[in-house]
Amino acid sequence: MKYLIRILFIAVVILVAVGYYFKNSGDHPTGDKWVGIGILAASFILMPLFIYHRWKNKKVKDYMLTEENLKKMRDFKPEEKTDKN
Repeated sequence: MKYLIRILFIAVVILVAVGYYFKNSGDHPTGDKWVGIGILAASFILMPLFIYHRWKNKKVKDYMLTEENLKKMRDFKPEEKTDKN
């Protein structure tokens, strides 16, 4: 999955770069088309795949503010650091 995400990211960057190349060379409609395709691919293909990849096998309850987690936060006391001279 991570290789697919990397390949898609590189493809999106290439699409946007090609689009800006066309825009700088004077062909604005073609450049806008390639930049748009790159942004759409990033928004509707790359981002959902990335989010799914990062969140699979995670417990959503660990990231929610439940009473149990609020109690853990209230009771949490970090260890005090002491200076050793």
